[in-house]
Amino acid sequence: MSLLLPEAGLVFWMLIAFGIVFLILRKYGFPAITSMIDERRKFIDDALRSAKEANEKLAAIEEQGRAILDNAREEQTRILREAAATREQLIKEAHARAEIETGKMLAETRRIIEQEKKEALDDIRAQVAELSLGIAEKIVRKELAGDESQREYAGKLLDEAITERENRQ
Repeated sequence: MSLLLPEAGLVFWMLIAFGIVFLILRKYGFPAITSMIDERRKFIDDALRSAKEANEKLAAIEEQGRAILDNAREEQTRILREAAATREQLIKEAHARAEIETGKMLAETRRIIEQEKKEALDDIRAQVAELSLGIAEKIVRKELAGDESQREYAGKLLDEAITERENRQ
């Protein structure tokens, strides 16, 4: 008997043991293994399908986010345009009100100046009349001998009246 060559009885019993193990595995082991492999394949397929759906949902959400950002930018631009238009309108209205107020103030100032001018002219006329009457009264009261003395006296009275007027102011 050699170490490398098995005996016929050993081969026979090994074939019988192998056959029994094979039959047991075929009846109980292989179906369990194939069902586990099928379940694992089904789990992997479900996971891939779920991942694909998640990617699609993520892409849809990203698209919605882009759309929302675009809408927000458009809305921001619209609001800025409206704000600029409102600002311009308010500036125009304020400018128009300022012009109206300026016109009213100018008209009131002109009226006041005209009134003060009229009062000043009336005052000057009254003073001139008063001075004229005063001079005339003094000339009439005094008996003057000649033309020269009348002129001197009239000049003197005029100087006094001017000095008196300057002192009042």
